[in-house]
Amino acid sequence: MNYSELNSIQKGVVGLTLVTALIHLVLGLGSSDILFFLLIFNFVGYVGLLMALYFLSRFENNREQVRIGLIAYTAITIIAYFVWYFPDLIDPLGLATKLIEVVLIVLLIKDKDVSAK
Repeated sequence: MNYSELNSIQKGVVGLTLVTALIHLVLGLGSSDILFFLLIFNFVGYVGLLMALYFLSRFENNREQVRIGLIAYTAITIIAYFVWYFPDLIDPLGLATKLIEVVLIVLLIKDKDVSAK
């Protein structure tokens, strides 16, 4: 599948996934120690799951499992943020990123509903 074949919900998934992946990459490059690796691996995970979901034909028969995996991965990322930064949760970029990830989960669920019809 290529980008032009995606519906509007799927294009939203691509956009939001890339935004959150790039935020994690930029933050990771500016970090050190364990946070560097966590953020860089988070970037790699988002990009890899996105590629498997829409762009790698090898996963064509497993799109539903990949979609569930991306939903779970995103949920874990949200939970990890609040665990890692508790009680200092007032970070505008962090909270904005979590909002993007919540919307991403909603779009992934809506994409399942649209694809099932």
